[in-house]
Amino acid sequence: MIVRKISLIVGVLCSMSMFAQQSASSEVEVKPEVKLSYLDSVKSTFKKNDVAAKADSLWMKELTSLDIYDDLSKDIQTINSDVTVDQELPTELLKQRLQAMNEKSPFNIEYNQGLENLIKSFLKNRKKSFSRLMALSEYYFPIFEESFAKNNVPLEIKYLAVVESALNPKAVSKMGATGLWQFMYGTGKQYALKIDSYVDERSDPMKSTAAASDYFTKMFEVFNDWELVLASYNSGPGNVTKAIRRSGGQTKYWDIRSNLPKETQGYVPAFYATMYLFEYHKEHGINPERAVVKNFETDTLNIKKEMTFKQIADLLDMPQSQIQLLNPSYKLNVVPFYQGEQHCLRLPKDKIATFVSNEKQIYAYVDYMSTVRTIPAKLALKVAPKVKLQPQKTNSDFQFYEVQKGDNLGAIAEKYDVNLADLKKWNNLKSNNVALGRTLKIKSDVDTSKISKDVKAIPAIEKKSEEAIATADDKEKVATPQEYVVAAGDNLGSIAKKFGTTIAELKELNGLTSNNIGLGKTLVISKEVPAIEETANVNTAIASNVSIESFKKGAASKKISEDYYVKKGDSLYSISKKYPGVTISDIKKWNGIKDGDIKPGMKLKING
Repeated sequence: MIVRKISLIVGVLCSMSMFAQQSASSEVEVKPEVKLSYLDSVKSTFKKNDVAAKADSLWMKELTSLDIYDDLSKDIQTINSDVTVDQELPTELLKQRLQAMNEKSPFNIEYNQGLENLIKSFLKNRKKSFSRLMALSEYYFPIFEESFAKNNVPLEIKYLAVVESALNPKAVSKMGATGLWQFMYGTGKQYALKIDSYVDERSDPMKSTAAASDYFTKMFEVFNDWELVLASYNSGPGNVTKAIRRSGGQTKYWDIRSNLPKETQGYVPAFYATMYLFEYHKEHGINPERAVVKNFETDTLNIKKEMTFKQIADLLDMPQSQIQLLNPSYKLNVVPFYQGEQHCLRLPKDKIATFVSNEKQIYAYVDYMSTVRTIPAKLALKVAPKVKLQPQKTNSDFQFYEVQKGDNLGAIAEKYDVNLADLKKWNNLKSNNVALGRTLKIKSDVDTSKISKDVKAIPAIEKKSEEAIATADDKEKVATPQEYVVAAGDNLGSIAKKFGTTIAELKELNGLTSNNIGLGKTLVISKEVPAIEETANVNTAIASNVSIESFKKGAASKKISEDYYVKKGDSLYSISKKYPGVTISDIKKWNGIKDGDIKPGMKLKING
């Protein structure tokens, strides 16, 4: 009996052991194999460098925000310095502080009621803005001070960049002045700042500061007075000399101020008010926000191949906004590579260490990514006639995107995951400039792996169809509007003469209400060809696997009847592009419009 019990127990234990082994083996077998992407496989070989922590991405977004620039610009232009502001700051105390600032400055800082009102207005309405500006200043002021010290420029002029751009290297004024020091295009070229489709050195903190320093030095040799140098920086030396003449030969800013342009009359007081708030921020309870990036914590390296900010961000595990902050002169979020020229990339020092330690793998990844191109939609048409396409699985239609303020072609291409060269080709763009409000065509990728190979023949499609397709392509090229980018010295009359058209037609095509055109603006020159030929629809007929005849019947049965409300930046041309087959003449006829003038909020009837 005892033997039988022992045998039973041993049998149970053996069976439990075998079950446990089976369970363990089954768990190992079920575990799926994780496949790494090419990017992950490259990064897995990186030598890690933990020199510093990653920057706070929310703070990075704050640094690249334009709202402070907009607010301060509006204040400086609209504040009436003659209106008293109710803010706790005794006049006698303010006079004492201004006198203390004057004693250690080459500027002639004097108390006056207008300056007091401006300081009190900033204290009342912009304390939070100055708190953020002081955080930014920890990055930019060392750059300014180093350059000014080399050229014997007063270090206090660093506060002028706050007035000019609110320390935002991407700031652009209504007149087109760009960067921390707000250089106009011509002045930037005059001071050897590189400006092309990829690079705008007016936004480069170091190079633009060197140019500004050069300007201040030369203007001081002319006027021998730093306040007049500031006035000339805002309105030009010509306006300053006119004010001197109109003031009977007076050479002090406060003596000629009333004869200067209105904006310049508030410019130097705004500079002094900014200097005061930076010098006495503690006394007014302004606490600088935390600055997580400082200039001495960054370094540069030379790039050996063209790279996008996205590639750099993916490889180095850092937000693109941080790369944009540190490299604001690259307009398209791309670091280009020109033969015989150096292009630097500025990064935090720990990211520089990672990059330099793994250059071989990084450039191998860049080479790989350069071979990944958008598959042209016409690839689907080069199949043998007996290959049937599944239209519901193929997306070869265009999407439409209206260019917004702050957009550039690089960012749009990245947003839709398409190649920049393809985006320019689809929209017949000769350069990387794109006008605000323009509607861009964006074609999605064709997934060739989803093309089903069915042996059923497509009816009525023979060699003639291929010829028709070629003809349709030619017609598409003819129908694409011709465009022209406005160059220096251009006007509507000279452009109309150059292209054999009229000023009235140019204004109508581009929705212009006056003859003024901005430098760099893209103008539509030729009219769109509205006719839709039968052959132009062959592509769609093939892709949807229907006969040409049935396709034409289906297209003819589709009618558009809807209202469109005009948005800011719209023109009759851009609206017509939203509705295939609709022309500018159609919209004008349906809505009784005699000229090209349309206004935001206006309702247009679209009948197609």
